[in-house]
Amino acid sequence: MIQDTLKKIEEKIKLARVGSDETRQELLRLVNDLNGELNDLQITHADQARNIAEFTQVAADQATREGTTPVLAKPALDGLTSSVAEFELTHPKLVSLVQAFCTTLSNAGI
Repeated sequence: MIQDTLKKIEEKIKLARVGSDETRQELLRLVNDLNGELNDLQITHADQARNIAEFTQVAADQATREGTTPVLAKPALDGLTSSVAEFELTHPKLVSLVQAFCTTLSNAGI
C-alpha cells in the first residue's frame, strides 16, 4: 500500500504544472528518499508509516492541483508534519525528509 501511495505521489509530481523543473526533480528525489525510510519504518511501525504516506499523498495532491494557494495547502502540510512529530527522536532522517518535502513545496509558493 505504501509503495502504491508513493508511486501515485511520484506520478502527480511528474505531471504537475506547478513549480519549476528543478523543484519537481527535488520533490521526486525526496519522495524516493522517503520511500526508503518508510520501507524501514513499515517493518516496525506499519500504521504510522501508512499514516505518513497518506498525509504525503494529501499534501502532494493539494500542492499539484492547479489554482492551489498556500492557504489551501497549509492544512495538508501541517497534517504531514504532525504525523512524523513522534518520530523526531527515533527516526530523525524521516523527520528531516518530511520537513524538506514541506519546505520545498512551500518555497515553490505552494
